[in-house]
Amino acid sequence: MVSRTIIDKKAGTCTLFAFDAGQGLSEHTAPFDALVYLLDGEAEITISGKPFQLKAGDSIIMPADKPHALRAIKPFKMMLVMIKS
Repeated sequence: MVSRTIIDKKAGTCTLFAFDAGQGLSEHTAPFDALVYLLDGEAEITISGKPFQLKAGDSIIMPADKPHALRAIKPFKMMLVMIKS
């Protein structure tokens, strides 16, 4: 997994991520809402135990304080926008 923060401001962040097939992030929570937009590939994002299949062009909101995880079904790239205020 590779990541690069593009914007890091008091109001929020924008970070690009790239994952190889099979890679992912284990279940965790965040104190802020986050928007995930898939730029390329295919991933499964689980929010509060419910899996969602996303591919290039899809987006999803991960609500604050809800457990979420992700796994690359195929290599994929995503943009994560976290709004802090």
